[in-house]
Amino acid sequence: MILFDLKCSLDHRFEGWFRNGAAYDAQVAAHAITCPVCGDAKVTKAPMAPAIAKGGRSREKEAVAAVPSVTEPAPAPTAVPDAVKEAQAEILRQLRDLRRQVEKNADYVGDRFAEEARKIHYGEVESRAIYGETSPQQAEALREEGVPVTSIPWLPAENG
Repeated sequence: MILFDLKCSLDHRFEGWFRNGAAYDAQVAAHAITCPVCGDAKVTKAPMAPAIAKGGRSREKEAVAAVPSVTEPAPAPTAVPDAVKEAQAEILRQLRDLRRQVEKNADYVGDRFAEEARKIHYGEVESRAIYGETSPQQAEALREEGVPVTSIPWLPAENG
């Protein structure tokens, strides 16, 4: 098995495991590999650093022995239906729109989110919409105190 770093025509990067280079070539030619972010089937190998084995000869033998010997061809990948690609694209569009709305209408408080949310909840500062980062544990503690918070899947700005 071989691991390739891949990218789509929109430069979304992801990984793919293949039996060998020929299996990758065949799947790309059949447009069977699609970007998990946008569904694009125009996929190429991204530049990647080579894996360099550390240690002595015995580790190399262990690594080779750990790769199973397969005599049957790998099953052909199932193409992602157009309806699924369209639904994924719509969800991503809505998430991008949500991010723009939040950034336009709320104050960014960074890693002080939990502290600021408490101050607003307990009336220590004027009520306003805020967003920022907090740990799952801090968010749960806020919810237990009755502070209304939610998590939003936040797309990176460069994908917007």
